[in-house]
Amino acid sequence: MEWLQQIINGISLGSIYALIALGYTMVYGIIKLINFAHGDVFMVGAFVGFYAITGFGLGFFPALILSMVICAIFGVLIERIAYKPLRNATRIAALITAIGMSLLIEYGVIYVRGAQPEAYPNVLPNTTINVFGAQISSQSLFILGISVALMIILQFIVHKTKIGKAMRAVSHDMDAARLMGINVDNTISATFAIGSGLAGAAGVIFGVYYTKIEPLMGVIPGLKAFVAAVLGGIGIIPGAMVGGLLLGVIESIVSAAGFSLWRDAAAFVILILILIFRPSGIFGKNTREKV
Repeated sequence: MEWLQQIINGISLGSIYALIALGYTMVYGIIKLINFAHGDVFMVGAFVGFYAITGFGLGFFPALILSMVICAIFGVLIERIAYKPLRNATRIAALITAIGMSLLIEYGVIYVRGAQPEAYPNVLPNTTINVFGAQISSQSLFILGISVALMIILQFIVHKTKIGKAMRAVSHDMDAARLMGINVDNTISATFAIGSGLAGAAGVIFGVYYTKIEPLMGVIPGLKAFVAAVLGGIGIIPGAMVGGLLLGVIESIVSAAGFSLWRDAAAFVILILILIFRPSGIFGKNTREKV
């Protein structure tokens, strides 16, 4: 029954990766940019939630919503300041800018508040539930429930709303979308806002689940979420969800098998294997690219 326990823990962890991976995959799907600053938006979300709970005395849900709103605004600012001027530049210029933006956010936070870690307050009841003999924490199930709800809301936005249709049109063909009267710049900003909002939510959930947060906390989860996006097929929203959940479960199984020191390495081994054997990811299709 310990395996069931590990799989539930893995799915909870994977749902956090999936929320971050969605931001990577949405931005890549529209402007073909790997936004390496995305992991740091996740970190900012964790700190916004922390200060909302400890400084303003907010509960979990108000802190979660506040974090999502501030991170959405932050994501739009990053896009407008750092990426919009490079819209027609080479891919490598945009990539280097993304890495620079990531370092600027990390060390900007360290400059403002210092590098010391913080302990997240315990805002969710954490009882143990017995399921088929496995001891599963209510916190894991609660986190999984919130993550799934956010993913369902995202699917609704993408497939049923006007901005979602615009996002899909810009993703398919930016020039044709512009000719059809779609405001491409606003659509790209909306994509950054939604992706960053989900990363902010993931930051608060991560803080509650793991307790410790610090200014460089976004580096490894950000890279793992990128692996999850590639695993599922980068640019494909359901792929990011499945990739994140799968990665979380694999990490938990590696830990349960007694190789906990290798759990971070497992993600990058998966990335190498995916790039060798299926570069387009689980849901991706091989497409020809004109050079």
